Amino acid sequence: MFFPLYDDNPTSIRPYVTQFIVVACTIVFVFQFLAGMPGQLFLDFGFIPDRFFSNSFFDLTIISSMFLHGGIAHIVGNMVYLWIFGDNVEESMGRIRFVLFYITCGLIAALSQALVNPDSNIPMVGASGAIAGVLGAYLMLHPRANVSCFVFLIIFIQVIRIPAFLVLGFWILGQFFSLPSSLQDEGGVAYLAHIGGFIAGMILVPFFKKKDVKLFDIPHSRPWQNASTNFQNENPRDFLKDFINKSEDKYRK
Repeated sequence: MFFPLYDDNPTSIRPYVTQFIVVACTIVFVFQFLAGMPGQLFLDFGFIPDRFFSNSFFDLTIISSMFLHGGIAHIVGNMVYLWIFGDNVEESMGRIRFVLFYITCGLIAALSQALVNPDSNIPMVGASGAIAGVLGAYLMLHPRANVSCFVFLIIFIQVIRIPAFLVLGFWILGQFFSLPSSLQDEGGVAYLAHIGGFIAGMILVPFFKKKDVKLFDIPHSRPWQNASTNFQNENPRDFLKDFINKSEDKYRK
């Protein structure tokens, strides 16, 4: 398995919107945590399908729910992915269009989950659906960009540059594999929201990106490179062998 750390895609702008979302979600979570993660907060500001459809779609909790999170792992995972992939998507669209894109993906994600059980009274919280839209857009814009990831192979750990289409592809496949079991349970992870947001991002990015921005951009570095030691495999077939050998050396030390 692997965990993304950063990508090799430079940006020419300061991603203020991405930074604002990360800071805003973090501040809200700190207040949640200090308040003891009260359930009433989720009921008041989380997205509840039954309340949303009963109010004829005039329910702003579908927006406020994007800034709430259910735990430390929930917010850390979301913010890491947004921090890594959000800046390039924001640059491709411009700040205003990126805001509209992010909110639209979040709305589609929430409704994708809600339409399965519109009578549900369980609140949905988290920026996962909107961020999934960002991931879908990134996949269309920079599928061959390389993402430096912690790679875990039994007891061996390396930092390896992996093509974005593999990192994001494994992520969305994981959502599909987890979906059947989640539909049988009350509550839990809204995998259908992740899938809906991701697909929405892939479909919408051509309409939100700037005209001079091309899809399927070229990579900026070679994949399967050990980012921590700058070691590079000349032959990709030797990647696993080199990976294990270098990991064993570090383990012995």
